[in-house]
Amino acid sequence: MGAVSNKGIEVVTFGCRLNTYESEVMRSQAENAGLGTLEGGAIIFNTCAVTGEAVRQARQSIRKARRENPGARIIVTGCAAQTEPRNFTAMDEVDLVLGNEEKLQAHSYRALPDFGVNDTEKARVNDIFSVRETAGHMVEAIEGRARAFVQVQNGCDHRCTFCIIPYGRGNSRSVPMGAVVEQVKRLSDNGYAEIVLTGVDMTSFGADLPGAPKLGKLVKTILKQVQGVKRLRLSSIDSIEADDDLLDAIATEPRLMPHLHLSLQSGDDMILKRMKRRHSRDQSIRFCEDVRKLRPGIVFGADIIAGFPTETEAMFENSEKIVGECGLTHLHVFPYSPREGTPAARMPQVRREVVKQRAARLRQAGEAAYSRHLSALAGSRQSILIERDGLGRTEGFTLAAIAAGAPGEIVEADIAGHDGARLIAAPLAARAA
Repeated sequence: MGAVSNKGIEVVTFGCRLNTYESEVMRSQAENAGLGTLEGGAIIFNTCAVTGEAVRQARQSIRKARRENPGARIIVTGCAAQTEPRNFTAMDEVDLVLGNEEKLQAHSYRALPDFGVNDTEKARVNDIFSVRETAGHMVEAIEGRARAFVQVQNGCDHRCTFCIIPYGRGNSRSVPMGAVVEQVKRLSDNGYAEIVLTGVDMTSFGADLPGAPKLGKLVKTILKQVQGVKRLRLSSIDSIEADDDLLDAIATEPRLMPHLHLSLQSGDDMILKRMKRRHSRDQSIRFCEDVRKLRPGIVFGADIIAGFPTETEAMFENSEKIVGECGLTHLHVFPYSPREGTPAARMPQVRREVVKQRAARLRQAGEAAYSRHLSALAGSRQSILIERDGLGRTEGFTLAAIAAGAPGEIVEADIAGHDGARLIAAPLAARAA
């Protein structure tokens, strides 16, 4: 969760990198609509619906914000607002609920100061599946961050049995390639050394655009046309959809960062089928092996769900083992929780205590893998993007402690070791002194 403020407008962000980008668009649109001039200010919650816990945290934060800011106007939007609008309009603390399409439009924040708050006007949430296009919103900066996020795609055409997100985001639709390139150039010209491309199902980029360009062509076009961008990074991808141009860019483009976060979800074939995923266990392992041959030293992260319905101990052990078999480093573990309206919620459930135990075991496997990764980098030289005073990230997205540089600056450093959580980096200038 993060927050940005401007002229009486505060945007509180939950969830994914796409939400981070959209929060900047929302802040700009709300400012254009005059929301910042309201007495008492305004707080906009950009929510996440990926788990029930994410929704609970959003509701808790809304109640706290109302207690601490009794005169503020509180607006709730994002995926949880799109999928559960009635639950948020029923909250006395909330003044207005906006859908995921409405939140990006300045007129949604107008008709102030009273919002016309009543049962029929409190929610402005349209059918997300009626949205056919995603516009390229121009953002000048991502406030408080060393790297900038650029949306290339929204929505998802797949229907994984555990996932509520298509009902919050709608069907897949792509930002036109020219608009993406222009946004990357603008942010690069404004001083951002690293740009992160993001979307809901990013490897489906381009299927709805003229000529059906794929993600690899977009990546190559950005790197060719925006020479000023020092680092280009991809957020989560679906390995089964990685196209030949993307693999070629990984192999040949040093400015494309050697770090991929994979949407694996499980290491067991039966569970993958019940999830309606489109890859097998062996395909995931083979993908990581093949990409390592193309780009030695590339770092892999992954999302894995623990305790999916019907998961046996043997099935779970396959997920445990795939951490080592794929050579995963940055592991995001999600204890399964049923989302109302999804097929998985109607499947035989694993006991909650077992789900928690398995999630803990997966996290332990991830921590051990990360520790091995840190140890392997000792004695190497790394380029580190400074995020804030004393901390930065390598090209492989590994956290490093470094006493040099200003946020947004890239510093060359030797790795002296690690403290179990981050690398200990000595900047070259300081080492030479």
